[in-house]
Amino acid sequence: MATEALFREDSYLRQADAKVIGFDERGGILLDQTIFYATSGGQPGDTGRIIRTDGTVVEIAATVTGSSKQEILHIPAADQPSLDIGDAVTLMIDWERRYRLMRMHTACHLLTVVCPFPITGASVAEDDSRVDFDLPDAGVTKEDVTEKLMQLVSADHAVYARWIADEELTANPGLVKSKNVRPPLRSGRIRLVCIGEDGAIDSQPCGGTHVARTGEVGQIHIGKIEKKGRENRRFRLRFGPPPVN
Repeated sequence: MATEALFREDSYLRQADAKVIGFDERGGILLDQTIFYATSGGQPGDTGRIIRTDGTVVEIAATVTGSSKQEILHIPAADQPSLDIGDAVTLMIDWERRYRLMRMHTACHLLTVVCPFPITGASVAEDDSRVDFDLPDAGVTKEDVTEKLMQLVSADHAVYARWIADEELTANPGLVKSKNVRPPLRSGRIRLVCIGEDGAIDSQPCGGTHVARTGEVGQIHIGKIEKKGRENRRFRLRFGPPPVN
């Protein structure tokens, strides 16, 4: 059963109404629409609460996809009250957590602009994220990368999403920065996250949530650059100014 993913069009929605349409064998709650992002692409799923019209609150500990990306499952925390199919509910995400993830995910995109190398892995977290690059010889310093990142943040570029047809992505393979993972081409369209006017700073396929302008990222720095293999470097992103040595 497909869930309308409201966050794909407006990642700033903190609250919305929905209807319970089903459950999976693990107790995951299926809704007709949701503002909860499901774990995917290195970004963790949202937490929050589902509130029935009688005031009953179900705390949501995780959000994941089901048998397809269109099936979004809201996983209750332990010992929560049950819901019934057809229940009208109000959704409320843990906004402070989500917003930090939006800022951090946007910073990861900016890092791929500063370091234009094939991506071999990534993980977005609230305070310490990583992006792995196919980069045999680093030849860069965390200080230089931090400076260039902050230039992009300070420029306050617009960040927005647009949809393209599968054929447009096939004709422009350079839009895909991941070395090993290709976006699915079965749905007929692909969501691009763009930075700058007409995507001049960056455009790449991504289903995650991001801030509307790079200035919202705030102070960010590279905590360390780790050698993870002969041709692999891991860049760790952290909020705040670089620590004083």
